[in-house]
Amino acid sequence: MTPRDVVFPAGRQALYERNRYSPAIRSNGFLFVSGQVGSREDGSPEPDLEAQVRRAFDNLNAILRAADCTFDDVVDVSIFMVDAQATFETVWKIVPEYWGQAPHPTLTAVGVTWLYGFQFEIKVIAKLPEKVEV
Repeated sequence: MTPRDVVFPAGRQALYERNRYSPAIRSNGFLFVSGQVGSREDGSPEPDLEAQVRRAFDNLNAILRAADCTFDDVVDVSIFMVDAQATFETVWKIVPEYWGQAPHPTLTAVGVTWLYGFQFEIKVIAKLPEKVEV
């Protein structure tokens, strides 16, 4: 088996090692990013929903940057929300701050009952930039 090409954002490796998963894996020209929540540096949730959503996007963007990507490289998004009916409008007013202009990535939004103390999680697949040979 080929070793996994793991991407760690700066300053959060201990959090991922403690929880036993990789933040992202490069494979076959794509970056597969684990679900990102609005966790603080110590792993605890942001208590305010808007702050939690923004922090989840900031955590996601830190991983994308570590892989030399941006949100423009994202092709597929999965969003998970606790009590989606009550939280969707709040979440959806924040999304444009991070998604930029159309065309947008594909999206699957799912209502769930539990996210380990969080209300929002975002998981993406991004196309890795082509390496230019000089």
